Amino acid sequence: MQDATDGAPSRHDDANHADARRNANHRFTLKARPTGIPGPEHFNEDVVPIRAPEAGELLVETLYLSIDPAMRSWIGDAPGYTRRIEIGDPMRAGGIARVVESRAEGFKRGDIVQGRTGWQSHPTLKGRETQHLDLSLGTIDDWLGPLGTSALTAYFGIRDVGALKPGETLLVSAAAGGVGQIASQMGRIEACRVVGIAGGPEKCRFLTETLGLDAAIDYKSVPDLTEAIRQACPEGIDVYFDNVGGETLDAALANMRLGGRIVCCGRISQAAATEPYGVRNLGMMGGRRMRMQSYIVFDYHDRYAEARTWLAAQLRAGRLQQKLHIEEGLDRAPAALGMLFRGGNTGKLVVRVAR
Repeated sequence: MQDATDGAPSRHDDANHADARRNANHRFTLKARPTGIPGPEHFNEDVVPIRAPEAGELLVETLYLSIDPAMRSWIGDAPGYTRRIEIGDPMRAGGIARVVESRAEGFKRGDIVQGRTGWQSHPTLKGRETQHLDLSLGTIDDWLGPLGTSALTAYFGIRDVGALKPGETLLVSAAAGGVGQIASQMGRIEACRVVGIAGGPEKCRFLTETLGLDAAIDYKSVPDLTEAIRQACPEGIDVYFDNVGGETLDAALANMRLGGRIVCCGRISQAAATEPYGVRNLGMMGGRRMRMQSYIVFDYHDRYAEARTWLAAQLRAGRLQQKLHIEEGLDRAPAALGMLFRGGNTGKLVVRVAR
């Protein structure tokens, strides 16, 4: 007679499997540099043993990863604002994680932190480069969206670079994305006329019906974007918050008012382009006394607390929200990165690695 336990995993086997999971760091490394839109073919998946933390370090379990346009520049050949990722290295990414083991002062097992986790399930991080989440300001979901780096990027772009004033007209491209949603709502909070540009009727309805923008332009359906902007902003644009560059930037330039400001936050339409678009309307800047300025959010590191205090107050008052687009599982990260450049997400794009 066959034993009832034959062929079934024993309690000892279960323990071994649990130990293996605890001692495994599932990760994605860079396989090849893309020439266009990145995708799964540019990454290798592997599993390596976890590295026990040394003095000043933390072993963490990644919960969420942020998927951001800047990632394309990190894996490309062209020089960017930060060191590129080398072939064979884990993909860099910011994330939210739970502390598994700590040898860093001020951190203990179970703490929820944010840091540069990369596309890894169980990375080992430096304590000095990792921050606790202040959950008195908002939930983990809030820290992914309205309190996260995307929201900080919008805050300093609108407040410092764009110097938006009440009553002005604000145009935001990629307005349904992570940064664009917050920039658009900041304009609404400041009693401005806010027009968003997005791709597709669903995103445009989200902008007007959920976020309360004055108008939304579907760049995929209008025959002439310059004319569509002119109709939505008949008195011209005071501040253009640019997330895409290329033809959209050209169309906005043609509609700027005297003394207008252009916030160069991103150029996602050009990040994966094989032939960059040549902007033609730059000559208008002189006659209209316009200012165009780029920036990096990390330059404002010393003022993050200021921004998060304001953002948290808007959240509590119900004046600010952000939609999250969540992909499930670490293995979705490579496809999610490609999705970002195809406009497949509505809202801040994140990958949930563990619950």
